[in-house]
Amino acid sequence: MEIMVNVRDLLQGSYLLPVIVVVAALVVYLGANSLFRRTLATIRSSIREVTLPLELLAWPFRLLLFLLTLALFPSYLPLSGDTRELLSHTLLIAAIIGISWFVMRIFMVFEQFILQHYASKVRENESARKISTHVSLARKIVNVLLVLLALAGVLMTFDTVRQVGLSILASAGIAGVILGFAAQKSLTTLISGIQIAITQPISIDDVVVVENEWGRIEEITLTYVVVQLWDQRRLIVPITWFIDRPFQNWSRTSPELLGTVFFYTDYTVNPATLRHELERVVASTPLWDGRVAKLHITNITDKSVEIRALVSAANSTNVWELRCLVREQLIEFIKNNYPGWLPKLTMEMEQGKVPGGA
Repeated sequence: MEIMVNVRDLLQGSYLLPVIVVVAALVVYLGANSLFRRTLATIRSSIREVTLPLELLAWPFRLLLFLLTLALFPSYLPLSGDTRELLSHTLLIAAIIGISWFVMRIFMVFEQFILQHYASKVRENESARKISTHVSLARKIVNVLLVLLALAGVLMTFDTVRQVGLSILASAGIAGVILGFAAQKSLTTLISGIQIAITQPISIDDVVVVENEWGRIEEITLTYVVVQLWDQRRLIVPITWFIDRPFQNWSRTSPELLGTVFFYTDYTVNPATLRHELERVVASTPLWDGRVAKLHITNITDKSVEIRALVSAANSTNVWELRCLVREQLIEFIKNNYPGWLPKLTMEMEQGKVPGGA
């Protein structure tokens, strides 16, 4: 014990300790890199079907080990009491930030793991899309909470803040009302984001029609939703829009859809022949899912007959392609085989009268 005390006194009285601290920090840094690489290799060898971005954890992991090493030395450094206290306080603040950073990165890696695991199923499986949406929004909510907790933790390390905090509580009610009015829109947006995460009116990769634009839900945050439109544009929609206004969700419970094609023909049309041709067309393409293929006369006017073809497909992309195919094939069939079915204008004139004459 006496020898250890003498060594401690020797180190405190010399300038060797800063050098030892730097060397120890470098050793810990290199050791952290080696440990992280071995851990990374072990995890990836056990999970081969998913490529996890574990490199995101590298810098937070190194920072935590570095801070842990430095925390062992302040009491041995030849520093004054105030300087040692300042150094310890700085290390504490850095540790709070480092732990929050590390936990945020862990949730990011977990999110990527879930998204990659369900990547092949997300378009076909409703439960997979819901899980992906839940995980993505949950990570964003956790990030906000971690930032708030880290900020509160840092502030609570200052004695003045703790003392002032007691007096602030007395006026917290008035301040809360003022802040509530000032941040009403922001709070509404945040609450809407949480409501979207819980009620799930939309999920990642849902097919929606928003502002008369067709697209897929690409990203959902706590404040806005990114909709990838059919022509690869991105429509940025405030999250409150999906709470306050109606919109179309074509894949809420199932991606299967019905599509309609309208034709206008002459009164001489034979619906049975056209219906038979519709059945032949849809049976010849893999776009049709085999559920519905019907043809009806839905309206007549003084000039034409309105015919509606109703077909079904497994998803919105297939139903669009199938509608176009049916439209093209049936028009070609009528032109080539029954041109008299095409709509035409019929005029009658009395003998001896000239149109427009006196």
